[in-house]
Amino acid sequence: MRYTHPALLDHLASAYVLGTLGGGARRRFERLLRDRSDVQLLVAQWEGRLGMLASSVPVQQPPQRVWAAIEARTRPRDVKDAAPQGGWAGVLWRRHGVLQGLAGVVLGVVATVALVAAVPTLFVSSDQVALRAGDKLPQAYVGLLTDAAGNGKVLVSSLRHGRTLTVKVIGPITLPATPATVAGAAPQLVLWAVPADGVPFVLGTVPVAGSAVSVLPDTSEKLLLKVSKLMVTLETSTTPQVPSSTVLFTGNCAKLW
Repeated sequence: MRYTHPALLDHLASAYVLGTLGGGARRRFERLLRDRSDVQLLVAQWEGRLGMLASSVPVQQPPQRVWAAIEARTRPRDVKDAAPQGGWAGVLWRRHGVLQGLAGVVLGVVATVALVAAVPTLFVSSDQVALRAGDKLPQAYVGLLTDAAGNGKVLVSSLRHGRTLTVKVIGPITLPATPATVAGAAPQLVLWAVPADGVPFVLGTVPVAGSAVSVLPDTSEKLLLKVSKLMVTLETSTTPQVPSSTVLFTGNCAKLW
């Protein structure tokens, strides 16, 4: 199965968050979730949308028969039916053992809660921590660039006031043949920001595979605030001033806040 089409990824992310994605499909998606930041972004967005539904559902108190059924299935029969043995000393020992067990459980719960509060990212991702703290996602500029067929190719992200840009290739990229390629030169993929009312400017280069982090000339807030589109072109110059006509990928520049 190809995990590059945005509509397919969005459908899988929604089913994963709802809990309707099961079996092998869920295991494959979880492996994808560990490795793909664009998939992590989609899951966090669906968690933000659907998480609000839980607050609108009234709390339901289960009937007493539910607790009775749980107790009947979880408590061993010999503990329920056995008569006290050993007189008052045996009863005291058994009660003391139960108290020790309860104390251990309580101490374990307290220690776990303290650890989660002190180091929350040890158990969940930073996006999930931000989500539970009230922010659906860290404030950032994000772009998903696709080819002409709508296949996801490049994911771009930068924190709102950050000075670095992260570019990750999420789909196979095949460079088209150019005269420069035939001559032995090394053309490069260049990422452009396209303002709504200005000329495009270079944000950085794009690797053919994997990911890369580049330093921005200014904060992303100043550079991308009025940028609505992103595009990737194939350039033969190492310092292009205007984008070439070979546009490979395009996408919107989304503001998450």
